[in-house]
Amino acid sequence: MGQEEALAAVVRDCGAPAAVVRDCGAPAAVVRDYGSRAREYAELLGGVEHLAAPDVELVLDWAHGLSQAASAATVLDVGCGPGQWTRLLTQAGVAARGIDSVPEFVELARARYPQQRFDLASAQATGAAEGTVDGVLNWYSLIHAEPSEVRESLAEFHRILRPGGGLAVGFFEGPVREPFAHAVTTAYFWPMEELSREVAAAGFTVIHTEERSDPGSRRHGALIATRNALR
Repeated sequence: MGQEEALAAVVRDCGAPAAVVRDCGAPAAVVRDYGSRAREYAELLGGVEHLAAPDVELVLDWAHGLSQAASAATVLDVGCGPGQWTRLLTQAGVAARGIDSVPEFVELARARYPQQRFDLASAQATGAAEGTVDGVLNWYSLIHAEPSEVRESLAEFHRILRPGGGLAVGFFEGPVREPFAHAVTTAYFWPMEELSREVAAAGFTVIHTEERSDPGSRRHGALIATRNALR
């Protein structure tokens, strides 16, 4: 695959030019497949400069809202990939660190941003202590997860977030929940209403949703939620 073909595939399968292919808490085969292409993807779309303006605006507004609610807001970038979102958040004054289940992504992130913290961990087992995180960013990080795995990840996010903490999720939006042939391995569309129900069932209140169709990309969905004090 040439560079132009690779770029086209990445842009199409990430939902937007902003969304670097990232993975967290995935089966071994998915981790292996992403690991084999991690450097290629990082070079094509792994920088802060590649993030789409609407996504940057949404995520930074969300993160700054967390900072207003907590004097030293901490955000865990789950499925951080090459680390560009972690870097952006830190540049914006947020105490952010990244985790990913792909060792090659963690290695690349540490090399690119040595002043940041990046750890090898999954969405189902983040390694964070209970109630210690103010925000979880989960941007296209569970696109390959089966529905049961998504529920496990949401339960983990609920566990590590403080009451009132925030969750930001980016995903492929579609009319029905169904798999499709992603450039790396099978991924899933989620209807906004269905994923919102899953988030609510995990002990969150969804406070904002948005959808977008960018040229040459699959339909993008995003939702913002807060952790309920009681599940």
